[in-house]
Amino acid sequence: MAFSKDFSEGSDTPRVVIMGAGLGGLSFGIALKRQLGFENFTIYEKASDIGGTWRDNTYPGCASDVPTHWYSLSTDLNPYWSRTHVLQPELQAYWKNIAAKYNMYDHVVLNTRVKQAVWDNAQQLYRIELENTRTGERSVTTAQVFVGALGLLSEPKVPDDLKGVDKFKGKIFHTARWNHSVDFHNKRAAVIGNGCSAAQLIPHIVKEPSTTVVNFVRTPVWFVNPRRGDYADWQKWIFANVPGAMRLYRTFLFWELDLLFPVFQGKRNRIRDKMQKDLEKFMLEKTPAKYHDKIIPDYPPACKRLVMETGYLASLHKPNMNVNWDGIDTLVEEGVRTKTGEIIPFDIIVLGTGFVTDEYPVPIFGSRGQSIQQYYKSQGGPTAFGGVTVAGFPNFFMLAGPNTNTSHSSAIFGEEVQINYAVQLIAPVLRGEALSFELTEEASNKYNNWLQRKLANTAYNECVSWYRVGGTGKNFSIFPGPMTQYWWMLRTPKWRDYKAVGADRWNRRRHFAAAAKGSAFVIFTMFLVWAARQKELVAKIFLSFWLTIQTIPAVVLGWFSHEI
Repeated sequence: MAFSKDFSEGSDTPRVVIMGAGLGGLSFGIALKRQLGFENFTIYEKASDIGGTWRDNTYPGCASDVPTHWYSLSTDLNPYWSRTHVLQPELQAYWKNIAAKYNMYDHVVLNTRVKQAVWDNAQQLYRIELENTRTGERSVTTAQVFVGALGLLSEPKVPDDLKGVDKFKGKIFHTARWNHSVDFHNKRAAVIGNGCSAAQLIPHIVKEPSTTVVNFVRTPVWFVNPRRGDYADWQKWIFANVPGAMRLYRTFLFWELDLLFPVFQGKRNRIRDKMQKDLEKFMLEKTPAKYHDKIIPDYPPACKRLVMETGYLASLHKPNMNVNWDGIDTLVEEGVRTKTGEIIPFDIIVLGTGFVTDEYPVPIFGSRGQSIQQYYKSQGGPTAFGGVTVAGFPNFFMLAGPNTNTSHSSAIFGEEVQINYAVQLIAPVLRGEALSFELTEEASNKYNNWLQRKLANTAYNECVSWYRVGGTGKNFSIFPGPMTQYWWMLRTPKWRDYKAVGADRWNRRRHFAAAAKGSAFVIFTMFLVWAARQKELVAKIFLSFWLTIQTIPAVVLGWFSHEI
């Protein structure tokens, strides 16, 4: 069913509001257009441009750590990627081109933050409070369907135990809020943290010999040696001109990554042990001997996100680079005071301290008057079904929600799976066949109990990490299986898992379709049984059909001969 482009708020046609114009929000809007022909949606974005994580993270060296041909929309492959793992500017350009291609800018309202959303049971819609981030002006809008596409890594985190941040007199900023006006020449710079962002950043700032860098590390991480490089012109030509070549290459990347999952499953296994020994060998070969006693983690690979080696280990050999393992007591006016009492002066402090992941940043109130923050707390941490729907929150859909993260594959693929699932639930509402769908508590509990049982037997729960509430509690981030399993589980909704309101028409149509399919199956089965008992008759029918087929060319040839 196609929908007119002229629908707007206040019309009789349902409206969709999407929160966030990052990768997920844009992809959701594109799916509404492509799959449903639906145009009555608005994307509210708090920033002044689209792009999400690739808009915000502009630090030197920022790049995808997933192969780029796999880190792109399945509907919009790009044969001209420059590298196997491209840098931030190329990724941001890709998403801006996608937005322009699908006229997404017509649907995006920039500089507008969603302050809160409240479900109205009587009207079966969300009342959404908005704030203009430039003027502070507030307004209210409504939508029958509300989509949270805030992304997993959108809110920079300053750890609670990092004291004295406001005391430091020099320049201090987070990697996700990079200050491009700061000159690192002839400066002493501290980088706090050693995750993916810090590991990409440090090799670029230590290139300048006049910059002295100290990396403060609390816990070592596992580094892997990825296959990286530029694509040759002939490879791009093949991707662009040989039918199916790029799709086949993308499929190869998917299976190459998805088959890594056995490394993370089970408390111990041969594959993981072999991988761990190989990583140890690689890291020790790349690292100065003075760090050998501290650089190897005491937890298994993948308990924390694996970090791609893009020059960090090599940079440890530079005379202007040092790693400090003493721990930070507090920041002071002149720099950092370590837990040994030493005060180290700095001009610049860069926070590579990750993101807020265990709290939902926007208050959303569901059908029971409970906020999503209160619901998460009652469940011991973020909780959802497939990371998409939440019990007690009708017509609310999340992207990159709880337990959708993967340490071995593409977040874009995961979001496409989530969008496909959500669109199937949304379609009856947009067609006017239902008012709302709400996940049942029973379905949520069943799914999440299974999730936590599976996670208990994986590497993901064997260390302190941001995957878990408070570092050691419930694992709210990781899906404990290969992405093929995730896709299979969310390929279509189980309608019994949802409470439908105002769905009589939809139920009748669904039951009629199910009855028709059932009848067709019964008739076909009866035909097969009859055919099996009528072997001689079936053989005669088949022979007659075959002889007829054989005579057609002769008849046609004779007709042409007659005409000539």
